[in-house]
Amino acid sequence: MRFASLGSGSQGNALLVEARNTRILIDCGFGASEMNARLERLGLAGADLDAILVTHEHDDHGGGVARLARRFDVPVYLTHGTLSALAASQDEPPGAVLIDTHAPFSIGALEVRPYPVPHDAREPVQFVVGDGAASLGVLTDIGEVTPHVSKMLSGLEALVLECNHDREMLENGPYRASLKSRIAGRFGHLDNAAAAGLVRGIDCSRLQHLVAAHLSQQNNTPEAARAALAGALGCEPEWIGVATQGEGFAWREIL
Repeated sequence: MRFASLGSGSQGNALLVEARNTRILIDCGFGASEMNARLERLGLAGADLDAILVTHEHDDHGGGVARLARRFDVPVYLTHGTLSALAASQDEPPGAVLIDTHAPFSIGALEVRPYPVPHDAREPVQFVVGDGAASLGVLTDIGEVTPHVSKMLSGLEALVLECNHDREMLENGPYRASLKSRIAGRFGHLDNAAAAGLVRGIDCSRLQHLVAAHLSQQNNTPEAARAALAGALGCEPEWIGVATQGEGFAWREIL
């Protein structure tokens, strides 16, 4: 199994997971032409996708889903709340497959385990994806870590983890007070210290990849995110990956 990011941040998110002949896309927050260009960088096209999974309706995650699904006739897996929110605010995706926040399902060679998270969206979820031999956990857009989230992410081989902001940078930064409160609140986004706390509290004995994701371009730096996660994991900062807004990250193999 392998995975790659097409970009991660407030301007758009998309993550690819591949096992054997199955390829799924988690979120699509980019326009059609931008998405095509980013897929081409990884040697793929929209027609190569078997499914799109949507975590929640916010534009940087769901804004490009309907157009991509319609153009390439790709089924879209999402919660009822996310579907309702997309239909109300944007373009309803065709081929919608409703999922339960606690019920695993399969797409080709991949098993997907959704789990609910606290975030300011209608019915948000994140995912653990596995091929029977290894599992990848994805966690972004969450205000606080719950016991269930920690349980879902324990003992995995790979983890893409939100490090949205440095708390001090956010507090002293240019955002208005209400936005700072939303970001730092229990339905907002994880800061570096909270992400590090999650890592300390889960079983990382099989972890081959740890990637910091959804970094704020105004309120965080790759160096700060790496340092926080490396301190929690007890590794060199260079071992920690970073999913950038412009490039994401290239294919990573899970052995």
